[in-house]
Amino acid sequence: MRRTVLLLLPGYFVGYGLMSLFGAAGVLMAAFFLVGIAKGNALNTCTVLVGNHAKNRARSVTAMHCCYAAGALLCPFFLSALQGISPILPVLGVSAAGLFLWLLCLAAGLPMGSGGKQTGTGKTDLSFLKAPSFWILTALVFCQNAAEQSVNGWLVTYFRNEGILTGALSAYTITIMWGATLAGRLLIAFAFRIRNIFRALTVMGAFCTALYLFLVQARTPVAAIAALFAFSFAMSGVNPLAVAGVGEQMSAVSMGILLPISGIGAIVMPLIIGILADSIGLRAGMAANLIPCIGMFVLSLVMALRTAGKEEAAAES
Repeated sequence: MRRTVLLLLPGYFVGYGLMSLFGAAGVLMAAFFLVGIAKGNALNTCTVLVGNHAKNRARSVTAMHCCYAAGALLCPFFLSALQGISPILPVLGVSAAGLFLWLLCLAAGLPMGSGGKQTGTGKTDLSFLKAPSFWILTALVFCQNAAEQSVNGWLVTYFRNEGILTGALSAYTITIMWGATLAGRLLIAFAFRIRNIFRALTVMGAFCTALYLFLVQARTPVAAIAALFAFSFAMSGVNPLAVAGVGEQMSAVSMGILLPISGIGAIVMPLIIGILADSIGLRAGMAANLIPCIGMFVLSLVMALRTAGKEEAAAES
């Protein structure tokens, strides 16, 4: 794990550094690829380390995601301050943050051995691949990534096209979203006691579906902002709780399969919305995002029914 992190994590520093210095399309594509590799490696490693060293996996993984949300919330303000000094400083600032992260991992004393569980023969345990629950949770996180990134990528454009939020106010849409996400995760991690992960996910999925329907039908700034905040708040715990629901199957290998596959949702759904926006209209494209919201609810309900009567085992493995 240590060798992998130290090898791949410099993608943040190198990738953003290349973006700040070069404008050629090929270089920029390579730079974004390096950043994506670094992000995937960081998320995988942190999830496994936190999940496997926690007494309450659900609370600890959610606390880790609080840090993620806090960074996403504060970074735009940090970059705006740098933008006021020089146009090139925001990207260089993020590159420097990537270097600092690599130095932290260098000093952290990460495990040298395999992140996968071993069988009696010394081979990596791949039994999780035969577990239906693992694939249901992978599909659940897929839907969550699809719904969240579609809102991240298209909502500002949708609000502007519909004349709902205009001018400077529309630029704060993502800030509102991450503020609600941080608030929700803080409450889950430190205030709420989740007795059954999958029952909680079912409730969240139901609220996400209803609130997203209200969000795309909002026609005034107040209603749009309120719906966005409520939707983001309801979705805030879906990703960390679903990942924590993997339980004892969590390892570097299992997360190396779950996270990349589920991450495809963040690629596919925004693309589908774009295709629908070009052919039918953006309103129809945004309405299509109801599908992954409904998917979150259905898959959570399936897991809740599968684990009925095992509340304590599902909440604290």
